[in-house]
Amino acid sequence: MCLVGELNTEETLQSLCRRLRACSSSSQWLNWQRQQHRHLGFGIGTNGRSSRRRDDGLFEIIGNHGHDLYRLNSLLFELTRSNQFSLACKLFCHVHSSHHLRPDHYTLSTSLTASSKLHDTASTGIQLHAYSIKAGFKAYPHVANSLLSMYSKSEKLASVRMVFEEIKDPDVYSWTTLLSALTKFGQVEYACKLLDEMPQRRTAVWNSVITGCAKYGWKQIALDLFHKMHLIGICHDNYTFASILSLCSLETVGFGKQVHSLVIRTGFLDIPSVVNALLTMYFTSELVEDAFTVFHEVDFTIHDQITYNAMIAGLASMEREEEALKMFCQMQEMNLSPTEVTFVSIMSSCSDMETGHQIHSKSIISGLELSTSVANSAITMYSKWGDLDTAIAIFERLEGKDLVSWNAMIKIYAQMNSGRAVISTYLQMQNMGIRPDEFTFGSLLTSSESVPFIEKIQAIVIKNGLISIIEVSNALMSAFSRHNNINQAYGIFLISCRNLISWNIIINGFQLNGFPVLGINQFYVMLLSGLRPNVNTLSIILSICASISCSRQGKQVHAYILKHRFNSEASLSNALISMYAKGGVLDMSLKVFDSMTKRDVISWNSIIAAYAQHGEGLKAVNCFQLMQELDKVLPDSATFTSVLSACSHSGLVDDGIRIFNCMVNEFGHEPSIDQFSSVVDLLGRAGYLDQIENIINSGYIKVDPRTWWAIFSSCAIYGNIRLGRIAAGFLLKAESNDDSAIYVQLSNIYASAGLWEEAAYMRELMNTNMGLKQPGWSWIQ
Repeated sequence: MCLVGELNTEETLQSLCRRLRACSSSSQWLNWQRQQHRHLGFGIGTNGRSSRRRDDGLFEIIGNHGHDLYRLNSLLFELTRSNQFSLACKLFCHVHSSHHLRPDHYTLSTSLTASSKLHDTASTGIQLHAYSIKAGFKAYPHVANSLLSMYSKSEKLASVRMVFEEIKDPDVYSWTTLLSALTKFGQVEYACKLLDEMPQRRTAVWNSVITGCAKYGWKQIALDLFHKMHLIGICHDNYTFASILSLCSLETVGFGKQVHSLVIRTGFLDIPSVVNALLTMYFTSELVEDAFTVFHEVDFTIHDQITYNAMIAGLASMEREEEALKMFCQMQEMNLSPTEVTFVSIMSSCSDMETGHQIHSKSIISGLELSTSVANSAITMYSKWGDLDTAIAIFERLEGKDLVSWNAMIKIYAQMNSGRAVISTYLQMQNMGIRPDEFTFGSLLTSSESVPFIEKIQAIVIKNGLISIIEVSNALMSAFSRHNNINQAYGIFLISCRNLISWNIIINGFQLNGFPVLGINQFYVMLLSGLRPNVNTLSIILSICASISCSRQGKQVHAYILKHRFNSEASLSNALISMYAKGGVLDMSLKVFDSMTKRDVISWNSIIAAYAQHGEGLKAVNCFQLMQELDKVLPDSATFTSVLSACSHSGLVDDGIRIFNCMVNEFGHEPSIDQFSSVVDLLGRAGYLDQIENIINSGYIKVDPRTWWAIFSSCAIYGNIRLGRIAAGFLLKAESNDDSAIYVQLSNIYASAGLWEEAAYMRELMNTNMGLKQPGWSWIQ
């Protein structure tokens, strides 16, 4: 409320209030405020902020209207209510400096509220506190409570306690402010002690402690207080229920359902905040049907934007995209406008590009396109679909870029393998004064192209004090491991804080860098540390065991999987099938496969590959048929590679050609080099060299060295000198490091055909050009 020169002196305070209430829109209030503040010597800019024009403007008003402190208090209150906190504090200073007026306790209380909103206790707030003591206003409850609130918001707990202790008769607000501050700053035991000592136990005061404990991580204490509150007969209200329900998750959903029953019995199911808390609890506990029951049982008039946002976010988190979209449409049918939270949730669940475009368009129509959180979600959504140009365009148009925006762009450029763009974006972010976090460095390290670059990032991480963050040290270890620098990765592992991901990275790093035994040793060290492996850990260990045919350790891991009931994990069963197959124990591969309750395409691929490795071509072909007929699983490229390899090793020419044609004609797969090589090997082993030559001459696929080797080997078996010479010529051009094997093979072809002079010439040529052929050796020995 403003004191203005344009008002008639006869205009009463009541009529002024009516005029203010009539200004319902923010633009009306702003224009009206501009007009009135000109008489106080202040101008209101286009952004609604006040700027000082004349220091003596307020003195004139105060001089003219010094008889009406009530009006000035009303002005001060209206300035505070309209978020003009700085102007309110300046007005108090002018009133205080006036020779005509003396601020009263209402003036002081309102000014303290404005000061707390400015977080300015270091100067203005402390001065106002001193004035309250000097003027004797501190005894007024509303002044004392304003001081409590001011110090609480400025995080000065000692001052809060000092002010509270000086209050003779604390009211509910005083107790609530004190106890909230104590829980906020971790003095929960003292807050509970004071709660027990209170002469009156009001619901609002108990709520302050329960809410504080729920917000700042004291979950069990909040639950205990709720129980105690119930036992001693203090009534719960909607704030109590909302706070307690927000703590209930999958582990405590049973207790949450009991609270739900109490909510129904006490009649609080018609309060939106309680309904929203119930919805969030059920979605957090993965009880979607219970959430729908709550949503439909409540009167639709109670549903607000937060209710629909809770439903949309919950359905999106459960990957129920279609239902989330229906809820989004229903929300608009109820004349409820989508909010920023709505668009963020619905965009995160979009897997269909067309729907995503429509939702993004709706956000633009709603005027939320330039909202930072909405734009960030749109960037992530488009990058997920690979539409990186649109994602980049949204980022460039966004004015309010935050850390999430920059991280999203760095991640996009990392996806594009554009190292320069990643570094350039990071430098721009630095120039904007935005400090990187662990996600920034995670994306930078993902796109790292060399060890020196990783070392530079490591130096920046240490400089910014982020090396102690587990996510950052894990990203460094992973980057060094990928670039064959396991020593530096292990060095970081030894000095950093570790979680299960850290152990997984270092175990996998030893495997990637050619030290599988050390990886197994680290796994045993991890078990001795008391850390329990997860599915990813066990998959890595099984892969190591398979790579070195370490069946004894593999069986131990299998026993661990059965003991701790990981056998329902399809990925582990698939890894076991491969491990036993590579170790020569086909029966165990079959047992694991048969014990699986749900098989995916990888499961079938694993068992087909197992049969192929053991020369069981017919069984591999039979599995290829069964996977489509029995489990309705469609084969992928890896399936065709395995089954064609099985046909090749077993000489199943008809089956191999049929499956190859099926792959191309029915499933539309373009043959890979491995698949084409398997078909060539299959025809070559059966002696169909003319057909192979026809395929090569057709130019259908480019023949690579592996295919030429298959042709070359077949020529050696069947003594096809002409095609053998052609294959040898291509291989000599392509494989300069292994010319000796080519000479030996060609010499054998000549010898098989009885061309001894040519065979001897090849041997002599090899000795002249390459020296003696090194004898083979076994890694087992």
